[in-house]
Amino acid sequence: MSVAHIRQCIEGVITYLAEHPAECRYTDKAATAVVEEGLRCRADGPGGATLVSDMPKAVGGGGSAPPPGWLLRAALANCDATVIAMRAAQLGVALTTLEVTVDSESDDRGLLGMDGTISAGPLSMRTRVRIGALGVAAKDLRDIVEWAEAHSPVGDALRRAVPSRTEVEIA
Repeated sequence: MSVAHIRQCIEGVITYLAEHPAECRYTDKAATAVVEEGLRCRADGPGGATLVSDMPKAVGGGGSAPPPGWLLRAALANCDATVIAMRAAQLGVALTTLEVTVDSESDDRGLLGMDGTISAGPLSMRTRVRIGALGVAAKDLRDIVEWAEAHSPVGDALRRAVPSRTEVEIA
């Protein structure tokens, strides 16, 4: 898709939502996961979307697919890259380079319940962005990244405490 096409689509959605504010808020499409075998899980979503994860052999998995923690980092990297590209297109900037890398530091004692003072999830995360565009100042590219970071849905969900609840149904 061209920068002009993306920009036109985004402007169309912004105009539509400004005229129909009741349609701005909605329930996101669900992902439903089942255990296929051992620790290998498959999540199904709308339109036939699937995502498969597995744990490493060291903890009893088959190592046949990425673990969920990597998928979380991949989701953040993809989301940030997408929002950066969207913002650049909104501003008419044709990016020549865009690469987003996300890594994290974890402590397996949290996942395994060995120490109640250690979080099960990542202790910290780092996002690195390589970005370039011909004739665009470094400050303007940094501004695009900063704007995108502030508007990345996955990044936002990771940075703030999102109210959540778990409902259990016994089958």
